[in-house]
Amino acid sequence: MSDVPDGWADELRASREEKDAFFDEHRQSPIPPEERDDFEGLDYFDPDPTYRVTATVTVADAPEPVEMETSDGRTVRYRRVVTFDFEIDGAAYELAGYRQDADDAIFVPFRDKTTGQQTYSGGRYMELEPDETLADGDEVVLDFNLAYSPFCAYSETFSCPLPPEANWLDTTIEAGEREY
Repeated sequence: MSDVPDGWADELRASREEKDAFFDEHRQSPIPPEERDDFEGLDYFDPDPTYRVTATVTVADAPEPVEMETSDGRTVRYRRVVTFDFEIDGAAYELAGYRQDADDAIFVPFRDKTTGQQTYSGGRYMELEPDETLADGDEVVLDFNLAYSPFCAYSETFSCPLPPEANWLDTTIEAGEREY
């Protein structure tokens, strides 16, 4: 677990309220227009600092191309640029971070034991936007409380990358968004 800043849970709740308002009202919401009248907000796990972890970075010397399958059967190419090593409840885990372009945020798709049970069956995502270029041994915070479902969880009109098997965690991450 990483240090939890003052007001962290309140900021998380405010961010969730903002997202719910966007999904309810914005014309680019992934919620189909015919379902918005009944939309009362997304379902989230309660904020839990246990799932806010410090991860050690390993940067890929030569970012490896990875073809990720998508929810509609196509593939999309990413580059595996970093690996994050971290612990939850004393057990060690690893997640890969991906980019399509050099200036993109680091994309961290993952599955865990809640996938298809309590969370979207296609997995969930996190994104990191480091302030500076990451180097081997750097430490970053992975906050699974920010894990979100891709737009294809709400409508089949979207095509979303599915987490590659390398990012399937053999643990339960009861943090972030629940299944819609």
